Amino acid sequence: MGKPTGFLEIDRRDRGYEKPEARRKSWKEFLKPLSEPELANQAARCMDCGVPFCHTGCPVNNMIPDWNNLVYRHQWEAALRTLHSTNNFPEFTGRICPAPCEAACTLNIDDNPVTIKTIECAIVDRGWEEGWIRPLIAPRRTGRRVAVIGSGPAGMACSQQLARVGHDVTLFEKNDRIGGLLRYGIPDFKMEKHLIDRRIEQMRAEGVVFRAGVEVGVDVDMQSLRAEFDAVVLAGGAEWPRDLEVPGRTLDGVHFAMDFLTQQNKRGAGDDEARAAPLRTISARGKHVVVIGGGDTGSDCIGTSARQGAASITQLEILPRPPDRENKALTWPNWPLKLRTSHAHEEGCERDWAILTKEAVGSDGRIEALQCVRVEWQPGPDGRMAMREMPGSEFDLKADLVLLAMGFLGPVRAGMVEQSEVALDPRGNVLANTSDYRASVDKVFAAGDMRRGQSLVVWAIREGRQCARSVDEFLMGSSTLPR
Repeated sequence: MGKPTGFLEIDRRDRGYEKPEARRKSWKEFLKPLSEPELANQAARCMDCGVPFCHTGCPVNNMIPDWNNLVYRHQWEAALRTLHSTNNFPEFTGRICPAPCEAACTLNIDDNPVTIKTIECAIVDRGWEEGWIRPLIAPRRTGRRVAVIGSGPAGMACSQQLARVGHDVTLFEKNDRIGGLLRYGIPDFKMEKHLIDRRIEQMRAEGVVFRAGVEVGVDVDMQSLRAEFDAVVLAGGAEWPRDLEVPGRTLDGVHFAMDFLTQQNKRGAGDDEARAAPLRTISARGKHVVVIGGGDTGSDCIGTSARQGAASITQLEILPRPPDRENKALTWPNWPLKLRTSHAHEEGCERDWAILTKEAVGSDGRIEALQCVRVEWQPGPDGRMAMREMPGSEFDLKADLVLLAMGFLGPVRAGMVEQSEVALDPRGNVLANTSDYRASVDKVFAAGDMRRGQSLVVWAIREGRQCARSVDEFLMGSSTLPR
């Protein structure tokens, strides 16, 4: 795999970023790709490890050593075929996946993993440039009709797989554009939307019918879909945001992160303000912004606020500050808990940990500050970590705009989920296993965040692909689709 001594001879080098002061002025992607010789060198670092632990980290089962070896040998088109054999949309994961494969890489034992994510992205980007990526049209139609609800990565992957084996697929999306969270939750500077558009055109040529602006459970009822289609896939995501239940929550200026991010992405798509913000405009310009929540969504809010011209940005996290470096002997090859600094943090942000928000205060109906307290986490009688407020640690934090990025509780119940009458698991997600992805109602399947809860794009693609195979088996008795 690669060059047998490559990991000894070649240092790790990853793609770079534009400088923070430059990228704050642009909504475009700011990655600096590596050259082809540099990519071949980085691929040469992939070891013949015997057990490729990167496979344990990759949810879509990417054959990472295989396409690293092909890139090292300059066999790019073969590398693209290998990459696409497990992943429908590597240009998405090559940009926004946190790369658990790199955490699991054998070379990560000393913090120098192969640049897997960068090589993956370079393979598919070159495939588009060279014209190697074309529609894969089924040679014959089955006559079976499938409705897929939700056009995020799970719904798109499921739809594409089903269309490629000849089923008539209709993909429903409640928003005005296809893409789900990829379209309206991921800022343009992390992933430009023309990447989604060209995949939509490929899928359309493969036979997928797109129905944007149609909310199942409101514009179309589930009973009608079940009567009209031979199978229905629920892939609507986990869009029920965790709220901040404190006094003053209803003050103007306290918003869910997704409302803020969606507005900006609509502006980026060319919508006027009335269409981008039909209820009220949320802008960080000239404001003291506080982002509550330390995950990827919070990071996206920070980067967006910086580009909108915020006066200051502070990110609060209720959990304690993680260690700068994990204990490899205890965690590798599993995903480690450690401090992660994103590109957005480098663009101008203060971070604080173990902070509990007690109250939002303001005047004339608008937010002016947050009353906070520091907390410490200690094991309780049952061994679980419990939070305790630290006496005398109360403080006020100036805030003109508060963005709630505290995660999601599961799928929205009203509408589609309630109408479908599917059973839910103890966490409130649609109940279905990973063997056949079948829900408790006949002909209904579930995949992605709607089934597993808030997760990564790479997990959504995996579930969409596996669900497609289960639907194909249900309709045809057997399937040639990969598991």
